[in-house]
Amino acid sequence: MADNRPKNPSQHRLMRMRTQALKAPINQQRADGGGPEENAYLDCGWGRLVFAQTFDDPKELVSSLREEGNDRRDIAFYVRDPHVLLSHAPQELFLDPSHTYRLDLSTYRAGSRRPRGYFIRRLSSELDATEVNRIYQSRHMVQVHPAFFWSNRDNRALTYFVAEDETTGAIIGTVTGVHSRRAFSDPENGSSLWCLAVDPQATHPGIGESLVRRLAEHFQARSCAFMDLSVMHDNEMAIALYEKLGFYRVPYFAVKRKNEINEKLFTGSGADYDGLNPYARIIVDEARRRGIHAEVTDAAGGFFRLTQGGRSIHCRESLTDLTSGVAMSICDDKAVTRRVVEAAGVAVPEQIDADIDEAAIEAFIEKHGQIVVKPARGEQGRGIAVGIDNLADAKAAIEAARLQSDRVLLEACFEGSDLRLIVIDYRLVAAALRQPPVVTGDGHTSVRELIERLSRRRAAATGGESRVPLDAETERCVKSAGFGLDDVPPEGERLTVRKTANLHTGGTIHDVTGDVHPRLVEAAVAAARAIEIPVTGIDFMVKAPHRPEYVFIEANERPGLANHEPQPTAERFIDLLFPLSIPFSVRAARNQRQKPRKDE
Repeated sequence: MADNRPKNPSQHRLMRMRTQALKAPINQQRADGGGPEENAYLDCGWGRLVFAQTFDDPKELVSSLREEGNDRRDIAFYVRDPHVLLSHAPQELFLDPSHTYRLDLSTYRAGSRRPRGYFIRRLSSELDATEVNRIYQSRHMVQVHPAFFWSNRDNRALTYFVAEDETTGAIIGTVTGVHSRRAFSDPENGSSLWCLAVDPQATHPGIGESLVRRLAEHFQARSCAFMDLSVMHDNEMAIALYEKLGFYRVPYFAVKRKNEINEKLFTGSGADYDGLNPYARIIVDEARRRGIHAEVTDAAGGFFRLTQGGRSIHCRESLTDLTSGVAMSICDDKAVTRRVVEAAGVAVPEQIDADIDEAAIEAFIEKHGQIVVKPARGEQGRGIAVGIDNLADAKAAIEAARLQSDRVLLEACFEGSDLRLIVIDYRLVAAALRQPPVVTGDGHTSVRELIERLSRRRAAATGGESRVPLDAETERCVKSAGFGLDDVPPEGERLTVRKTANLHTGGTIHDVTGDVHPRLVEAAVAAARAIEIPVTGIDFMVKAPHRPEYVFIEANERPGLANHEPQPTAERFIDLLFPLSIPFSVRAARNQRQKPRKDE
């Protein structure tokens, strides 16, 4: 369901769930052979769905919820009198802040529009299950061990659908359905929708709607009377979708246990915390998890102070007191950064100042074929133009860059992919390819509207941090592909609408930490050491992550750690700031690994 938002369990936690995943998911407590199951529940992998209407005694329902496993999230659903249930265990249970919506399947009519560029199918392999977990993780949902999906592929009570990209074969969305009659002999013959999630990097519009409709049609074909779902009260976009499809509110409630997964839902986070962006929030969450006091000093700016014992560190997202003013000034001026890392043996592209005559600019373009125009100072990709191949476009790009910085640089364009490497304490923690924003034509929507839809999805997936600006650079890129903003590209036409891959201008990010060539790691660490910066995002242009060819682009003194899940960026950041917060057993294991062998 749309409320499945808690934190991610780590891989070792998933392994502990292997034995639970292989157990029969439906309880067998009915003995009379007629009517609904008594005290019924269904194991869904992330936890149990406990059907409250099958419990006559609220004390028994409380006892059932107390059986919740580690790293699991049980839900008592269809609670009619939550105040009565909560009165039996007020210190253990809480009323989930969600609404229940219902779709009447007897009057539901299938949509006329079919998915374009992707299709909906059943989950059919363990690889599918792994991809579903990847999407769960990107959406901060509790993961399910892949063995559970696979062992329950023929379970008549649980149904899993996935959306698959027709071109790449990637899984880009998922939804789970529960058939209530098959789960507990429901006399109402209802059904419910759970764990609707769409890959935040997906470019196709309408994936969530297609998944909901496919599940509704699935249950309608099986003569179910209705399909219910639970959605967080403040999830306005999801609620708007459900109401558009004909769902309406019904007076049923969900009750959960007060565990660490659900903590934000029953304690509240406070106005200051709610004002933090995702890059600050991921660090504050990790600090609080370890018992480190976090004081938000300016939510809008992403400032907070972390304190443990006698140590206090002021942060702005991933920028801390540990980064010196000198290191910041080096990163602030791209020309200075280039000189510093080049002196350390890091490969850099040829670069000149834009304050030269037109003939020199034209000669530079002719020498390199394509160039990059960027402000000497700036961040978040503002003012950068890539792939400039003529003087007229170069002059326009220089003027646009001057809006960000008085000084503008021209740089040789390296054909390849944009790679961001997160280096913390001079160790590589994460690496990701950053890809520019792409829209896919459907044969009847203009480029402008496709971009606006993509921007809405990217903003929703990143807490408002990522949008595609409809500016001169976007218009230039669209024009270079042979279209205008108001043209309608044919169905299936993929259009790159910006050449830069910066997340803040609509780019997407794809983890490649396990594929990075050692030479790229060495170069990134060398650059960080040359700048003497303990936390940084090093940007390279590369032929491929597993190949050694690269050129250095820039160093970011405040990299967005939230962009690199599932890698443990926030954990390693807090390790650096508060090493004593690392569990003793972990520190001992690390020290043992770092000791040189006697034969070395």
